[in-house]
Amino acid sequence: MSDVFIDPSPANFAAFKALPRDEPIHMLNLLRYRDLAEYPDGHEHHGSGWSGRRAYEEYGKTSGPIFRRVGGSIVWRGVFQTMVTGPEDMRWDDAFVAQYPNSAAFFEMIKDPDYQLAVVNRTAALVDSRLVRFKPGEAGEGFG
Repeated sequence: MSDVFIDPSPANFAAFKALPRDEPIHMLNLLRYRDLAEYPDGHEHHGSGWSGRRAYEEYGKTSGPIFRRVGGSIVWRGVFQTMVTGPEDMRWDDAFVAQYPNSAAFFEMIKDPDYQLAVVNRTAALVDSRLVRFKPGEAGEGFG
């Protein structure tokens, strides 16, 4: 069985924080949803019967204003079809690339009290995910 990831490990988050904070960043998000969202006891959506996808939609609705306020935007979005290179059993439901003006904007977002309330929906929604930081490069006609 493969490892699953919802939140960054302390080592990965330390590596992220050590990178330059004053340049634009792209964050590749790979998402695999739970069949049924798993909210903690006492949460307003606990026992709602929401799918993981529905819980992630709630995350987008509640975190979106904060994401936009810090200057974030979605530069690419896609729906998984098949694994071409990689483990045959690996699949993702959705993927997108979020752009931030700099990593300080990302930190501002995740520290926002309203975002911290919203992220519960993300945690309830996902059975596995990847969040990968990239420095944006120039688009072009070739692979190199």
